[in-house]
Amino acid sequence: MLKILLTIAVIAAVYFFLIKKPQVAKKRREREEAEKRKPGLDEEIMVECEKCGTYISSKEALIVSGKYYCSKECAEVK
Repeated sequence: MLKILLTIAVIAAVYFFLIKKPQVAKKRREREEAEKRKPGLDEEIMVECEKCGTYISSKEALIVSGKYYCSKECAEVK
C-alpha cells in the first residue's frame, strides 16, 4: 500500500514540476506582456479631408498647411 502511495506521489510531483508548472509560467508571462501593451497603440486615427470630407487614415493623408487631404487632387498640389 505504501509503495502505491509513494508511486502516485512521485508521478504527481513529476507531472506538476515538468508539465503543469511550465504551462502556468508561460500563461503568466503572456498575460503580463498583454498588460504591458497599452490598448490603442495599434489603432489608426481617421481624419477628414478638408476639401471632399472623405475620412482617411492619418498615416495615408497628405498634410498641406496643417490641413489633411485624401489625395493630390484635393490638396491641389502637383
